[in-house]
Amino acid sequence: MDSLISSLKRSLTRLLVLIPVLVSLSISPLSVSALYPSDPSSVEAIDDSLHGQDLQNTEYVKYDLSGKDLGEANFTGAYFSVSSLKNADLSGANMTNVIAYATRFDNANLTNVKLTGAELLKSVFDGVTIDGADFTDAVLDRSQQKKLCEVATGSTAESLGCSTTAAGYVPATKGQGFNPGT
Repeated sequence: MDSLISSLKRSLTRLLVLIPVLVSLSISPLSVSALYPSDPSSVEAIDDSLHGQDLQNTEYVKYDLSGKDLGEANFTGAYFSVSSLKNADLSGANMTNVIAYATRFDNANLTNVKLTGAELLKSVFDGVTIDGADFTDAVLDRSQQKKLCEVATGSTAESLGCSTTAAGYVPATKGQGFNPGT
């Protein structure tokens, strides 16, 4: 009985702490822009062609760079979060040590892009062109790595670790491996 009372007291205390937070959120809810602040000048202000620009250590949070000419730009150390690079031309760009979290690269041209050491988690690469791209030491979701390996050739396939991806997980056959029933 004492443990039940003690548990109820802890629950009531937690509830009393949460009530002011819930009330303040209901009066003035957080907007998405508060969670992901973006440059107030907006993406529309960005020139259509950033070809060959030095954009080292820049931040793109919720930016739509779809269809932009970003070829041969230097994005070393740049940060992309919840951004879109759909149909963008990034050919020859330097994206060394880029962090691109939850970024869409659908149908982008990544020909000869240097993505060494890039953090690409939760990013999507549907329909990209990756001829000559270098993914050495890049971190990306296993499912995206497998998709890229389906179209990668030569040094790009090697930098993606496609030979180790193909040899990845092999399910245990009956009579082998872990068997919880024995």
